[in-house]
Amino acid sequence: MLRTAPPKLSEIQSPVGARLDTVIEELRRIVVADFEPIAEVNEYLLQMRGKLFRPTLLLLCNEVGGRPSSDAETLGAVTELVHLATLVHDDAVDHSVLRRGMPTVNTLWSHQVAIIMGDYFYSRSISEITRLGLIEPIRVLAGAANAMTVGEMRQLTAHDALDFDEAAYTRLIECKTASLISSACELGALVGDVELRKPLAGFGHHLGMAFQIVDDLLDYTADEADTGKPSGLDLREHKVTLPLIAALARMDGSDRRAVEDLFDDPEPDDERIGEVVSLVIDHGGLEYAREQAVDYAGRAAEALEGLPQGPALDALRESIGYVIERRR
Repeated sequence: MLRTAPPKLSEIQSPVGARLDTVIEELRRIVVADFEPIAEVNEYLLQMRGKLFRPTLLLLCNEVGGRPSSDAETLGAVTELVHLATLVHDDAVDHSVLRRGMPTVNTLWSHQVAIIMGDYFYSRSISEITRLGLIEPIRVLAGAANAMTVGEMRQLTAHDALDFDEAAYTRLIECKTASLISSACELGALVGDVELRKPLAGFGHHLGMAFQIVDDLLDYTADEADTGKPSGLDLREHKVTLPLIAALARMDGSDRRAVEDLFDDPEPDDERIGEVVSLVIDHGGLEYAREQAVDYAGRAAEALEGLPQGPALDALRESIGYVIERRR
C-alpha cells in the first residue's frame, strides 16, 4: 500500500519509543548539577530540546542487525547534549533571540552564560563516555565536534558573503549538520552490529546533507508559526544558503543589486527581505535547492541497500521521507 502522506516522526520513533524515554532520563542524569545557576539553565535548556531526531537515528542504527546495547541510550543522550551545546554556542555567536519559539540562553541570561553552558554540556558529554569505558565513541564525537567548530569558523570568517559559492556551502553543511548526524548513526552501529558502521555512517552523512538543505529551504517558505523563528531569518542575518547561491548565479543587473543592497543594510526591513525572497523564487533558487536535497535523500536510501531487514531499517527508510517533507 502506497503512503499518501509524509511519515511522522512519531511513527519513525515507534520501534525505539521506550528506549527514547531512557534517553530523556539519561539526559537529566548527565547534566544534573548542585550549583544553582547551572541547574537553572539546565532545566531551561532541557525544555528547549528538540524532537530527539539524532538519538532516534542512533537507536535505530543500533537495532539494525539485531545487536542492541544499553550503552546506546547513554550515547543517544550524549549526542543530544553535543547538539544542544552547538545550538547554544551558535545562538550566542549569531546574537539570536529565539530558538524553537523560545528566548535563547544569551537573551535570558547573557552571552557569557551561553558559552559557559555550551562548554558544560561538552565536558559532561565526554565525561559520560569516559565513564562507559568506550574510547572509539570519543574519537567519533570529537571528530564531529571539531568539524562543527571549523564549519562555524569558515562561516564567520567569510569576507564577502555574496562570494560564498556552492562548494563552500557544501563544506559548511558537511561540518555543521551532516557530521553529527553521521556520527549518531555510526555510534549506533559501533555499540551494535559494528560491521554496519561504515554504511550507516554514510547513510547519516547523506541524510544530514538533505536535512540542512531542507532547513535552509524552510527559511524561505515557512512562517514563524511553523518554524519557531521568523521567516527570512537567514537573510536578516546576512547568511547565504543554497537557495540564494543558486539564484544569484542566474541574476544580473538590478536583481543582483537588490540582493547587494540587503546585505549592505545592517537591519533590513521585512519589505526588503520579502523582495529578495521573491527574487530567489523567480530565479529558481528554491527549485534547485530542493533538487539537491532530493538527490542526497536518494544517496541515503542507496546506503541502506543490502542491510538486515526489520522494523529499524524500515524506520530509517521512513526517516528519509520525513526529512524531505518536513515543515519545521
